[in-house]
Amino acid sequence: MTTPATPSIDPARTALLAMDFQNGIVAQVPESDALVNRVKDVIADVRAAGVTVGYVRVAFTEDDWATIPATNKTFSAVAAAKLMHHEDDATRIDTRITPEDGDIVVRKIRFGAGSTTDLHEQLRDRGIDTLVLSGISTSGVVLSTLIDAADRDYRVYVLTDGVADSRPEVHRVLLDEVFPSRAHLIDTAELRELLKTA
Repeated sequence: MTTPATPSIDPARTALLAMDFQNGIVAQVPESDALVNRVKDVIADVRAAGVTVGYVRVAFTEDDWATIPATNKTFSAVAAAKLMHHEDDATRIDTRITPEDGDIVVRKIRFGAGSTTDLHEQLRDRGIDTLVLSGISTSGVVLSTLIDAADRDYRVYVLTDGVADSRPEVHRVLLDEVFPSRAHLIDTAELRELLKTA
């Protein structure tokens, strides 16, 4: 159950971010079908409670590839191999959690959800100061987005059963040792309880 230290959630000021749940990434983590189904169910719950839903995907245009410098260790390799073109099926959001009208949808070209998108402007326009993070991978988009969001003074929750990584030990260390100083860690059941008391 939710501990007393976990602050309540105001649905009108909260967004759930589903990050990098796309065809070319989902299969890279263990038990991906169960993960996506959990996130699908919680998306339905937060929608019903009036929480904003946001989707983040990583995808590149030809111009994006051309502007990635050789100094970027990860994304220069992506550009050289011409991976994750924005029209490729690999970059499409998993159909089990397809966005709906009124949702936020952004396309990024780096790890974090906000560094190369207008995500924070869209959140600010909606009066959102609280984020609930779900995504693949824990060591990629979730870590980068969490650090950025904490630095921007959002109240941040991480869904412990709504994030995953291809490296279980890295996933564990982040959840146990790194994230607790920056975010409230809850699972999907605890999120539902928080929404009931909102």
